[in-house]
Amino acid sequence: MTKIAGATFPRRKTRQISVGGVLVGGGAPVSVQSMTKTDTRDVGATVAQIRRLEKAGCEIVRLAVPDEAAVEALGKIRSRVSLPLVADIHFDHRLALGCLARGIDGLRINPGNIGSKAKVREVVLAARDRGVPIRIGVNSGSLEKDLLKSHGGATAEAMVESALRHIAILEELDFRDIKVSLKASDVPRTLQAYRLLACRVDYPFHAGITEAGTLLSGTVKSAVGLGLLLADGLADTLRVSLTAAPEAEVRAGFQILASLGLRRRGLNVVSCPTCGRCEIDLRPIAEAVEKGLAGRGGDWTVAVMGCMVNGPGEAREADLGVACGRDSGVLFKNGKLLRRVPGKDIAAELAREIDRLAGKGKEPS
Repeated sequence: MTKIAGATFPRRKTRQISVGGVLVGGGAPVSVQSMTKTDTRDVGATVAQIRRLEKAGCEIVRLAVPDEAAVEALGKIRSRVSLPLVADIHFDHRLALGCLARGIDGLRINPGNIGSKAKVREVVLAARDRGVPIRIGVNSGSLEKDLLKSHGGATAEAMVESALRHIAILEELDFRDIKVSLKASDVPRTLQAYRLLACRVDYPFHAGITEAGTLLSGTVKSAVGLGLLLADGLADTLRVSLTAAPEAEVRAGFQILASLGLRRRGLNVVSCPTCGRCEIDLRPIAEAVEKGLAGRGGDWTVAVMGCMVNGPGEAREADLGVACGRDSGVLFKNGKLLRRVPGKDIAAELAREIDRLAGKGKEPS
């Protein structure tokens, strides 16, 4: 059976925290996060979106909590979903306290912007009592004014200084259940910031390129940035930030991890880009296969190939594969030729064979 080889990338040694039972850092698998895009105060819509995210494989979900109504809604949401939830809080420490009282699994705050030291202390003590970690989330678009002035803008160095400033506040309160993010909307600055901070602290990193863009451009930018961070061992949990459905963020996150051999979720589809040798309309077949197999369990590689040059070899190497000719394709399973099928039936036949691999379907007599 074809498997993606285990990663050879070194992982930065960090402390380990737990977000609602999901381990982050300390050698744990890199987890995939997303953020709800509904109004948190709309309990029904938010619960429905979280359940869709869970089905897509999301492991941690963050929610915006802008006011007391959102805090009240969060308590109802918490009782109706099982995924770990992180509350995103700004400016008002009372919102953080309210979320902690309602069973939140993590906080995303910047200690320096939620009030006086006394208010920060109140939040930190409440988080400690409940075993709730805090993510310090530094964003290039919301750095402190004095840092922007002293560094001449939102540089990587300014981002790191902001993170260290917030970390110091928590450490002074003897709180170290921390993870840190340093996000900019461009790859070079983000990469530089994480590399600089990695030499200064041993807290796990939440990684991502913020405001990355729409589905295509944002996925490309995130894949480049996260790929570099992952190759350097500088990501312990990640989010792909897209102007798209949050489920797309999760799928992109797992694809990025799978491309480096770090994680696998579901089926790995290998498909031919096509060229002048292709004698069948492969694109709808490949798209139908990917859509039909999305979210299905199993750890298999499915190859959809368009010609007889590379096709048979790739198809034989996959757990399931098809090498297409003119209006038909030859199916392979575990390296052995199965049968020839008409082009219109290829996607359905591959789905049936996946069921048989999973023990859900009968072998043909």
